Amino acid sequence: MESMLRRTFGLTFILLTIYLCWHYMLFGMTMNMEPVSQWQAHDIVMLYVMWAVMMAGMMLPSALPVLLLVQKFNQRQTQAHHRNVPISVFAAGYLLAWCLYSVLVTFLQWGLHHFTLLTPMMDSASQVFSAGIVIVAGFYQFSPLKQRCLQLCRSPMSVVMKGWNNNKLSALSVGFKHGSYCVLCCWFLMALLFVGGVMNISLIIALTLLVILEKTFPNAKAFSYTVGAALIIFGIYLLLQ
Repeated sequence: MESMLRRTFGLTFILLTIYLCWHYMLFGMTMNMEPVSQWQAHDIVMLYVMWAVMMAGMMLPSALPVLLLVQKFNQRQTQAHHRNVPISVFAAGYLLAWCLYSVLVTFLQWGLHHFTLLTPMMDSASQVFSAGIVIVAGFYQFSPLKQRCLQLCRSPMSVVMKGWNNNKLSALSVGFKHGSYCVLCCWFLMALLFVGGVMNISLIIALTLLVILEKTFPNAKAFSYTVGAALIIFGIYLLLQ
């Protein structure tokens, strides 16, 4: 009974995190992030918070099938070793990888603003820059690194079983490793936010759905290649405008 309550609490906490992130993106993000022309330390901190919340809100939904799978595995391990590890610890490791990515992308955005490649409204100021990001993101879909990381994102149990030692530290480590594979899988897709607008909620929703489909579509490689081809074609179209 106690074990079941812990599992329910862990999933409830994760779902609540998703809800709070999306509530912020839908209702609080544009209020807290005003257009910036001269960057101060406070602006960089707020930008990081925005990216971290966005990544959590966008990536946790696609990780739910994996979290449920890991929870079933953890349940079997608990019965065998009488030691319960909350699934929220694995989720925290997963989010830690995206929080580190958010640090990198925050300073990347600061640099893009510095070189006037982004407007104060956080969207692309250059058609060539936009086309370049879209085309590179398209070609990345075909890369062996992308396909390998996508495979591990979709089927992570080999990594989980190898690193899981029925304690919180190993759960955090395995969650971080899984999150790192997902970062390498999706980082160029997230860069598309620089093209359509970092705070463009329609694009945020579209990318969230795209990531979910990429991780759950029966033929992952075909879907990924189709997305890549579409991005390349769209990037060339932007370049020719």
